[in-house]
Amino acid sequence: MRELIENRFEKFLVDLETIVNIDSGSRYVPGLEAVSAFFQKRFQKIGWTTTNYSFDDGKAPCLEAANKPLSGNDSALDLLFIGHMDTVFEQGTAAARPFSRDEKRAYGPGVSDMKGGLVTMLHIAELLQQTAVAKDITIAMAFNSDEEIGSRGSRPWYEGLATKSRCVFVFEPWRSTGERILQRKGGGNFDVICHGKAAHAGAAPEDGANAVIELAHQILAVKELARSDHGTTVNVTVIEGGTADNVIPDYAKASVDVRIAQAEEGHRIEDSFEALGRNVHTPGVRVEVRGGINRPPMAPSEKTKQMWKQIAAIGEAIGLEMTLTTTGGCSDGNYTAALGIPTFDAMGVRGGCAHSQDEYIELDSILPNMHLMFEIVKAVADGRIF
Repeated sequence: MRELIENRFEKFLVDLETIVNIDSGSRYVPGLEAVSAFFQKRFQKIGWTTTNYSFDDGKAPCLEAANKPLSGNDSALDLLFIGHMDTVFEQGTAAARPFSRDEKRAYGPGVSDMKGGLVTMLHIAELLQQTAVAKDITIAMAFNSDEEIGSRGSRPWYEGLATKSRCVFVFEPWRSTGERILQRKGGGNFDVICHGKAAHAGAAPEDGANAVIELAHQILAVKELARSDHGTTVNVTVIEGGTADNVIPDYAKASVDVRIAQAEEGHRIEDSFEALGRNVHTPGVRVEVRGGINRPPMAPSEKTKQMWKQIAAIGEAIGLEMTLTTTGGCSDGNYTAALGIPTFDAMGVRGGCAHSQDEYIELDSILPNMHLMFEIVKAVADGRIF
């Protein structure tokens, strides 16, 4: 088995280079469709069934692949692997900063978050088909294209698959420090928008209603919503407003990122943002709030913890150090875990610096991680897990 896996190293990198060099930002549909087509062709080549989906008015093309035909809503799944094809990078990034590698690392837009994980999923499927290890169980692999913007269109599809699955593996990157993830914060995004009245800043400022001044008051109020003792962070991330230095601004907006460790904190945060519009400090200005908490916290159930012990033992048996961490970053695992489905995250390749020009994966993590996932599937097929 080790030889079969080791022989895949160069092919893995060729496949990774191919899809890293395709721009696939969350709203760049041609690139997302190209990535999807790459995977669909390969899955069909090994005899897996594939189905294309499109959500959010065609802006979110998605791909489902399974080792057996899924017959409607009654199809039970032993395993569900999930990953996202979209990245945070703008069109043109792949051409400006294409895939590259040195002796230890590979680089490129989305290489760890999470195209390395997607290629891992594909190569596991090919290994399973080559060895017939999974012939008696049902596995589905789901690729969405709107994860970086909250999975608004694909979430119901993912959740529908998860509810039919015995457990879920999320192929987000394995932490650069070596840990996997069973627990993530939930989160959401809000926009605080102030609508005022424009006027000449020198000749008649009293005729205006300054939206920027009101936004400053609102930002101070937003800052007070954070609760470090509850694991809640609230950060203003983008501000816009004003048109010229001699015009009283009639519009200002602040975008706010919120992360919560406890589900009840989500209710408090949403109620508090709603109340902002009723506490206006500047006459003539109206405050509008949009957004909400869109990902619940990911917390491991007792069943998840028990299964992790079995998974960790498999990893340790092949020489991997199986440790856990928590993170403030969200993933689609937040959704599946909230349904009560055992969910194991950061099962992709080890890497770091996601969402930056320095994003990378560690080359020496590719084969051990592939081996781990193959052995996990084998244990499920043999009845040693569950």
